[in-house]
Amino acid sequence: MQLSEQELRRRHEREELQKMGINPYPSELFEVNATAKDIKEKYNPEENNFQEVTLAGRLMSRRVMGKASFAELMDSSGRIQIYVSRDDIAPGENKDLYNTVFKKMLDIGDFIGIKGYVFKTQVGETSVHVTELTLLAKSLKPLPIVKREVDENGVEHVYDAFSDPELRYRQRYVDLVVNPHVKEAFIKRTKLVNTMREYLNERGYLEVETPILQPLYGGAAARPFKTHHNTLDMTLYLRIANELYLKRLIVGGFDGVYEFSKDFRNEGMSRFHNPEFTQVELYVAYKDYYWMMDLVEEMVEKVALALHGTTEVQVGENIINFARPWKRFTMFEAIEHFTKIDISEMDEPQLRETAASLGIKLDPNIGKGKIIDEIFGEKCEAQLIQPTFITDYPVEMSPLAKKHRSKEGLVERFEAICNGKEICNAFSELNDPIDQRARFEEQLELGKRGDTEAMVLDEDFLRALEYGMPPTAGLGIGIDRLSMIMTNSHSIQDVLFFPQMKPENNS
Repeated sequence: MQLSEQELRRRHEREELQKMGINPYPSELFEVNATAKDIKEKYNPEENNFQEVTLAGRLMSRRVMGKASFAELMDSSGRIQIYVSRDDIAPGENKDLYNTVFKKMLDIGDFIGIKGYVFKTQVGETSVHVTELTLLAKSLKPLPIVKREVDENGVEHVYDAFSDPELRYRQRYVDLVVNPHVKEAFIKRTKLVNTMREYLNERGYLEVETPILQPLYGGAAARPFKTHHNTLDMTLYLRIANELYLKRLIVGGFDGVYEFSKDFRNEGMSRFHNPEFTQVELYVAYKDYYWMMDLVEEMVEKVALALHGTTEVQVGENIINFARPWKRFTMFEAIEHFTKIDISEMDEPQLRETAASLGIKLDPNIGKGKIIDEIFGEKCEAQLIQPTFITDYPVEMSPLAKKHRSKEGLVERFEAICNGKEICNAFSELNDPIDQRARFEEQLELGKRGDTEAMVLDEDFLRALEYGMPPTAGLGIGIDRLSMIMTNSHSIQDVLFFPQMKPENNS
């Protein structure tokens, strides 16, 4: 391993600290009783509060001025200035803690703990006067240098930013330190999930867990990741969805179940796709897809209000309004609206001809449903900016959805499209085991034709349906996609702490 000059120097400092009897990585508890944010927001000189504070964080800057220094400490809440005096932290004759350790052996990025009291400097900056200083962890790699300046109007300007996406996503731990604003997207993502969980819990639905390793993958049209269980000597798959297990629980007598799940699909990667992703799936007995549309509108509106205090959210150049009600199109209506072509009565050859006339290239192995989906995806989806429900899909596209109650050849299904991308998928769930078996068998035929995303036949799931499943509405919402919209993030990598990446090239 080739080390830089700074890395070699920091390793030398680590050794020198140990020779002085100072552990660069002490084990003792360091009790913190304040944060930088709390102090800066709540300190009142007239009340003289915060007179015994203990903080911990990274040393982010330092200005040594002889026997005293100003420095900047960054904890999880933000930054605060600290004032370090030689005679305060080293009150006896031995001044090594200041002269040697603080001035010569501490570096930007080191974790320190301080005790002291809060005061305002002559220029009015809230600061902590340090009376005790402890090294908590020595940093052996230097942080990227990011220069920040505040102009006369109080606006901060950043120079030499740590902005390369490859480095930011691969070294998220560095990204979070030097670009603290990045944390906001992840804090909002957590608030988004918590808001949805509270909403579902308030309605009495049970949060559950289902298997990630499955003997058969199902619940979606996607290619799985495959692994092998040595003890059982059997092939297992990382789940592509948790739908079929959640429906088994409805069969078992629960009226409403949901799961925030990690799912895995062995597919392409883009700024909208990661092979490992998060979704929430919800199944509620005795409901249908019309009822589920109302729930989605209400829940997502609630999320927008929780995160932004308004239903209007800035996404790129667009203001997206999540206030109810949302616009609704059937799939055929949407295609006709944007292409001026009615495809509702077309057979497969006619659909292929129409797709070709629209400049859409098709895989020769896909069937009628996938062709319709390709036409919609190419010509309609990107134009749906405001939240819109697309309803009533062709039966070939939806092997797990119930046939439409009044429209031949369609199923009771909807997707919510927002900012040009799908954010959720929902059905009136198919609960007729004979129909479900026939749909699975049709999927097997598509698989034989070369459709690598066709579903497999799950005999145990069919057995469960034969015991009887009540009428049920089901929903899946992509948490990553919704987080992108709610945080105005350009890429899915911006809302995943550790997105999947190619192996690092260290040559």
